[in-house]
Amino acid sequence: MNSDPQPGELPDPETTMSAKPFASQADLEEKKTSFIKLSDNAYAYTAEGDPNSGVIIGDDSVMVIDTTATPVMAQALIKHIRDITDLPIKYVTLTHYHAVRVLGASAYVKEGAQQVIASRGTYELIVERGEQDMQSEIDRFPRLFAGVESVPGLTWPTLVFEREMTLFMGKLEVKIMHVGMGHTKGDTIVWIPSQKVLFSGDLVEYEAAAYTGDAQLEEWPQTLEVLRSMGAQKLVPGRGPALVNPEQVNQGLDYTKDFVTTLLSSAREAVQAGYDLKGAMAHVRRHMDGKFGHVFIYEHCLPFDVTRAVDEAKGIKHPRIWTAERDKEMWHALQS
Repeated sequence: MNSDPQPGELPDPETTMSAKPFASQADLEEKKTSFIKLSDNAYAYTAEGDPNSGVIIGDDSVMVIDTTATPVMAQALIKHIRDITDLPIKYVTLTHYHAVRVLGASAYVKEGAQQVIASRGTYELIVERGEQDMQSEIDRFPRLFAGVESVPGLTWPTLVFEREMTLFMGKLEVKIMHVGMGHTKGDTIVWIPSQKVLFSGDLVEYEAAAYTGDAQLEEWPQTLEVLRSMGAQKLVPGRGPALVNPEQVNQGLDYTKDFVTTLLSSAREAVQAGYDLKGAMAHVRRHMDGKFGHVFIYEHCLPFDVTRAVDEAKGIKHPRIWTAERDKEMWHALQS
């Protein structure tokens, strides 16, 4: 028997959220961070489901991949770097434009970073929606934006590439690439080919929900298969633990693919059935909660994920801009 709500009916209230703030606003417990050596040159900085960063220490310089949310928060990673090398932090690479990833960049500029690198798609999204996203994310994530007063403003790239660029950090070859859309239209990966270490940004998650509020859901699975074809031995996902062998890498790719395909297919069913947003949320939960309800930031991500998935199922290919006001309107629609 189909227990889904019919068009015009309200879903069972037990399957939806009771009136409460954004889940992230109540997430105030500090996370344990880990700084893990992956190869002779690559390190992962992870934090129990908070946004990860990566570090590459070359022969003559250091690259940081994603910068945390504020310069104050960035100091912990800078300390880890300084514990093992006094080489200059020359490069900052942004895997995408979200504020929680990029607003700590000024801390590395103060450390001497000469280039802030991003894809053309990421640059375009900063131009289009960077200010709105910054305010939206700050309101959603009070803990992650500790020291937000230290943020001087938007982080702007100083070096923009189209599809791929190669740096030599001494003799170490590092490739910075946009291989396809997924989490955003501008997703960037960093690849050390000689060591088969991949920094995926939020294209890959593991043991954490995928935030898809600005995603290109239909394209995302194919982009994951491009990553799989690279044959990474180790992978630093956007959230969750570092994946330290090929089996774990494939598990991370499979996990993310399952998350985004289940989300989009469920949203398409909800749209076809004529459900409103609240009904769509209830329908998606029936497919998602059992597999993903226990993972980091699931309750925070799901309202944004369902809203974007419903939009895409309706043919809205370019994600609508999230503003602090739109966040509240969406939340109200799910509570009413």
